[in-house]
Amino acid sequence: MIIKRNMHKLPDNVTTSAIPASIEASPAQVLGATDLSGVFPKGVRVYLTGTGAASQEKLVQAAAHLRDLGYMPVPHLAARRLPSRAGFEEQVRRLAGEAGVTDVLVVGGGVDRPVGPFASSMDLLSMGLLDSCGITQIAIAGHPEGSPDFSDDIAVNALKLKREFAERTDADMRIVTQFGFDPGRFIAWAEGLALSGIDLPVHIGVSGPAKITTLLKYAALCGVGNSIAYLKKNALSLTTLAKGHSPEGVVGPIERHWRANTQGPIQQIHVFPFGGLQNSADWLVQRGSWKRDPTAHALSPDSMTG
Repeated sequence: MIIKRNMHKLPDNVTTSAIPASIEASPAQVLGATDLSGVFPKGVRVYLTGTGAASQEKLVQAAAHLRDLGYMPVPHLAARRLPSRAGFEEQVRRLAGEAGVTDVLVVGGGVDRPVGPFASSMDLLSMGLLDSCGITQIAIAGHPEGSPDFSDDIAVNALKLKREFAERTDADMRIVTQFGFDPGRFIAWAEGLALSGIDLPVHIGVSGPAKITTLLKYAALCGVGNSIAYLKKNALSLTTLAKGHSPEGVVGPIERHWRANTQGPIQQIHVFPFGGLQNSADWLVQRGSWKRDPTAHALSPDSMTG
């Protein structure tokens, strides 16, 4: 099956010999005292976490700042964390109007009970507000390891509904997964989706370089239990504990599969920079997924891990 390609053009300084990559950052990191200019390739997607910790004002400011720096901001819109329909409409209109946002990640929100009128990401999509504001590139969440909030069958049916929405509205939609450490599981999951008719591009979530203890903490918080078991089984040697986690053990097999299946579902990786933005950016440059702007400068590690 040939996958419906995402139409977002890769930046000129992102290579095609290595698998392309996007990255995630918090509004606090983006708006911090450290200058992010030149840290990422121009035009690269920078996802802005929207877990409710940052105000709407901060989210809009962070998105506008990323756009001014030449990056593509991708704010998270978490359905069950939105307190009102009017507030959601204001947020989207401000992101589009003030920050030039054309690309978002729409997720359920990861809370047991909605704080407002939205129970699912489909509730946000079906409003038609994103399209009316010129936001036609939409990422949705994928869960190769499942979720404590819903069954695998419910997850697949939800993805089918969103695939139908993309076809019906001509939205440029892609799937961005939770992070994990088992490349074989990721590959099998993505290929299984394609075989079931969910022919959307898949961007695989991976951790950047980080301490093993840091990864275990985030894996526990995010509920990726299978990854915790896989990480402990394959990475908890004394050498690894001392040096930290190298993402290549995860990304290498995914990249080889991507090269051998260029029309397949896996099209990119998405990096969770648990060990800091600078460390992840340096690693992506070193491995060839990114080319650094020659005017780039090094950042303070302490300022990039918040």
